[in-house]
Amino acid sequence: MIKKIFAFSLFDFGETILSALVYSTFFPLYISRYIDPKIYGVVYGMTFLISFLFALQLGKIADERAKRKHFFSYFVILTAIFCLSLGFTASLPIISLIIFSLMSISHQQSFVFYNSLLLNFESKGLASGFGVSLGYVGSAIALIFFAKSLNIPEVYYFVGAIFLIFSMPAVLFLDNPSVKQEFKIKEILKDKAFMLTILAILSLTEVANTLISMMSIYLKNVYGFENVEIYKVVGFSAIGGILGGVFWGKVSDLIGPSGVFPAGFFLWALLLMILPFTPKQYVLLAGFFTGFSLAHLWTVSRVYIIHNFPKEQLSTRMSFLSLTERVASTVGLFLWSFFLWISNDDYKLSAFLMSFIPLSGFFVFLYSKKKYYST
Repeated sequence: MIKKIFAFSLFDFGETILSALVYSTFFPLYISRYIDPKIYGVVYGMTFLISFLFALQLGKIADERAKRKHFFSYFVILTAIFCLSLGFTASLPIISLIIFSLMSISHQQSFVFYNSLLLNFESKGLASGFGVSLGYVGSAIALIFFAKSLNIPEVYYFVGAIFLIFSMPAVLFLDNPSVKQEFKIKEILKDKAFMLTILAILSLTEVANTLISMMSIYLKNVYGFENVEIYKVVGFSAIGGILGGVFWGKVSDLIGPSGVFPAGFFLWALLLMILPFTPKQYVLLAGFFTGFSLAHLWTVSRVYIIHNFPKEQLSTRMSFLSLTERVASTVGLFLWSFFLWISNDDYKLSAFLMSFIPLSGFFVFLYSKKKYYST
């Protein structure tokens, strides 16, 4: 079992290196020299919608034919090929953007089917949490050791190879979940318990993604931090994520994901309520708590869906979970900007107002639990 948990988690390790170096750093900086960032944002955003529509249909096929690992393997290889191909098109920005878009769609598909592979684990929480922890390790290694020493186009060759290498243990050693069932997608859309759960998870991913995106700006404006001090906070956040992944995974296995999942609403609400009143000397602790809360979200949400909804439809349902992570970035940043606007750029008040989002999510979850859950 330990061997399979490690094989599962190595994909998270390689995937975060891909995300940190290509999606978050090198490609946006490269393409913005040739294409208006607004156009790039629209194109990148469209890949999320296309990916979701693909995932719904492919997830249905995978669930009905028990082909989850097959699709995972296909999209891992495709993602690596597209990443390597970016290295050959560095002088052709339009072609690079097309390949990048295809890679984004493929990468998102691989993650949907990757999550469904949790189905075969007895200790689903530990497997999920250990994957999250290794993901934080991968991100830290990528940004600390590799980002400063790589350039275009070699970064694409390096990352493509790394992603493929660390995905191979999952491709080779994990079992394909054999459960299958014929169903219609509209059955899932009519499942009110599930759709409200997704909405509740969206409330958490909104604040999580917004905090990730705006943390450096918040620290500069509120505390006057220099870059070195911001890096320390981010570093403590990574430590919180590494420890939190294992902690929440283990707790999820001990008391069940249904018992652990609601804690996320209070973790994020508490963080956003105390952040505006946090003295400068305790900001590192706030960073640690942020990473700890993020680990809860990424670790428990996917296990919670496996535990509470039909396993035969898992890949299709995981596509909705993937969508929340993409939609959240847009919605959360819009709300953050709105709060800054109505508060005349009061960052502390805006952070405090964001706490209503996870609290609202909790009441959505509570309503769903009371009205629609049979157990």
